[in-house]
Amino acid sequence: MDIDRPTDLAGVLEALRQAPEATLLAGGTDLMVEINFGHTRPDHIIALRRVGELQELNGTIGSGVTWARLEQGPFRALAQAARTVGSPQIRAAGTIGGNVATASPAGDGLPYLVALDAEIDLRSAGGERRLRWDEFFTGPKMTAIEPGELIHSIVLPEELPARQEFGKVGVRNAMVISAVMACVLRFDDGRTRVAVGSAGPTTLRMSRAEEMISAEADPSEAALAEFQRLVSEEVRPITDHRSTESYRRYAAGVIARRLLERCLD
Repeated sequence: MDIDRPTDLAGVLEALRQAPEATLLAGGTDLMVEINFGHTRPDHIIALRRVGELQELNGTIGSGVTWARLEQGPFRALAQAARTVGSPQIRAAGTIGGNVATASPAGDGLPYLVALDAEIDLRSAGGERRLRWDEFFTGPKMTAIEPGELIHSIVLPEELPARQEFGKVGVRNAMVISAVMACVLRFDDGRTRVAVGSAGPTTLRMSRAEEMISAEADPSEAALAEFQRLVSEEVRPITDHRSTESYRRYAAGVIARRLLERCLD
């Protein structure tokens, strides 16, 4: 196994130019599990932990920013999501870029990015391109990343709502992959965004529920009930070892409503 350990972005891109099929390693919280279980055996690894350009946290979120930093960061709902990720040791090592690259429907950071219509900034020796989340995530654990490309950062819109909430449910309260999770954002003008994870092949936006509740300046109990119903209708869950389709559908509506109620308080 060959390992490159570049110390800057230029070094990473040069290593990728020479070995475009190389496996990128940041925190390793997903990759090392796959290696330890014998599910994968990379021939060439490019380690990213020493690359400071990937760890910036300002208007954008560098792909190398850890969950431990995000849980103390300025983005309320993303900080809430970060606090639910694994153990303190996992949060100290795992990165938002790894979460995005893995593209699991249960990726804890994804509902926040999807709700905000975030863009993924990709870099390669040939240049830069940005893809919106719905262009980047193409299926369960599938993305539009091409050989030789690196996730440089996640680009958030300039306008961020002050009212934002994240929540999830699983078989226990800590160190758990979610059965269902959701993020709800509410702007001052009433615009509402809702994204649900672990309830479809990718993280989903609840467009019908968003449109309905965004038109309600002061949602009534009837409007909240309709919002919950629409979310439950829009998700596309499956039954697996973590939960059933019917429970996920029910829970998605309940969680989204509770998060919206928090935003309205």
